Formats: sequence, structure tokens, C-alpha cells
Amino acid sequence: MNETLVANQLSGFLRLEQVLQLIPVSKATWWNGCRSGQFPKPYKLAPRVTAWKANDIRQWIERFDSTYPTTEI
Repeated sequence: MNETLVANQLSGFLRLEQVLQLIPVSKATWWNGCRSGQFPKPYKLAPRVTAWKANDIRQWIERFDSTYPTTEI
């Protein structure tokens, strides 16, 4: 995952395309995860604009990384 992008975006909102650069899943998987509570909840900024709080995404990545640490070869 691109931690640099998350570190640079500590506040504000991320659009779906930005989120999917950080969390490599399909759009369908992302939306299903948002509905089920697996991923952070979205915010409607306008009728056709949905975004996620950058801090919520950063915290989710930190929790995921601590739950599923990578093993180095």
C-alpha cells in the first residue's frame, strides 16, 4: 500500500479512486465491505460525490497492517 500518499493526506477526504490506490480491491469488493462495516463508511459530499475521511482510511490501514503483518523472505 502507498503509505506515502496516506501520510501526505492526514486530513480531508479521499475519493474512491484514491482509496483504491491504497487498498487494492475491486470497486464491488470495496462497496460490499463498506455496506458490511468491514471498510470505513463513506460520506456524501454532494448528490454525486462520495468520499471517505483520509484519517479513517489511514486508521483502517494501520489496523489491517497490525492484524496481518507481512512476512519478509
